[in-house]
Amino acid sequence: MPHDRATGAGICAALVAVGLAATVTLAGCSEGADSARSAAVEAAPRAAAAIRVRDDAGRIVRLDRAARRIVSLVPSVSESIVAIGAGSHLVGRTRYDTAPELAGLPSVGGGLDPSLEALVALRPDLVIGWDAAQYRGLAPGLGTVGIPFYAARIEDTTGVFRTLERLGVLLDARRGADRVARALRDTLAAVAAQADAARGGAPRPAVFYLLPGDPPQTAGSDTFIGQIIRIAGGEPAFPELPGDWPEVSLEAVLARQPDIVIIPEEEDGEAVLARLVRGPGWREMEAVREGRVIAVPADLFQRPGPGLGEAARFLADTFARIGRRTRAER
Repeated sequence: MPHDRATGAGICAALVAVGLAATVTLAGCSEGADSARSAAVEAAPRAAAAIRVRDDAGRIVRLDRAARRIVSLVPSVSESIVAIGAGSHLVGRTRYDTAPELAGLPSVGGGLDPSLEALVALRPDLVIGWDAAQYRGLAPGLGTVGIPFYAARIEDTTGVFRTLERLGVLLDARRGADRVARALRDTLAAVAAQADAARGGAPRPAVFYLLPGDPPQTAGSDTFIGQIIRIAGGEPAFPELPGDWPEVSLEAVLARQPDIVIIPEEEDGEAVLARLVRGPGWREMEAVREGRVIAVPADLFQRPGPGLGEAARFLADTFARIGRRTRAER
């Protein structure tokens, strides 16, 4: 399940986050811009050499100096640290970190159930983990042995850029963080322009992002997934549903008849796709019958970090290809 949320607010958040507000004017975006600007990094004066940053749980994280031994329990944050040029400072990983640069690091277990003993043994000067109720006790546990803990909550593209900015401060890697943020904004802006041109005034396809389960779930309209669907030229099929990962009944999906279904592909991605095609109810969907079901790499799409630009481009290319095929069939 991704950790990291109708319609008008989600578009505004996405545009503000990717720097498109200067070229696209939408009523009501000013409020989103103000909230994005309010997520500021708090740093102590440079002369003091100490660092003070407010994390996503609202706690002040204090470091005597820039972190040089880091354990990240959040795979997307680990990938961001590598991308900004600070991968050599990572001394541990989770079992879910798949980047080849991290393969040789010792594992501390899962992202939400790490071994406190393994963490302490690595002698980190900073641990970065989820802002999740499941392990709120981890921060006090680390605090008793003097290890600072930064809580990350990355639900949308604004959170991605906020995290990059704060990593730049915590690791004294501002230049690398700025470079990655700028490249990601440029990519998302280019994808949005490409998608608009390819659509040529045609309606946006309704896209259902399927998280298999009983009942199934989908990506909320204002999550980073909902936002990249819009950037790529689509529209989440259930923009009115509240929450980040709302449950959706099969009956509701059949009634909505989305134009495109996206399935994040994990180890059993092909099996899920096969069951969907054969399954009662699902096989009665036009998108399933007509081959408009897309399997996408889960590690790319469900990790809110530097890879979101690649994910958005993948979707834009796919939406354009399906649109051309649909128009040709008509």
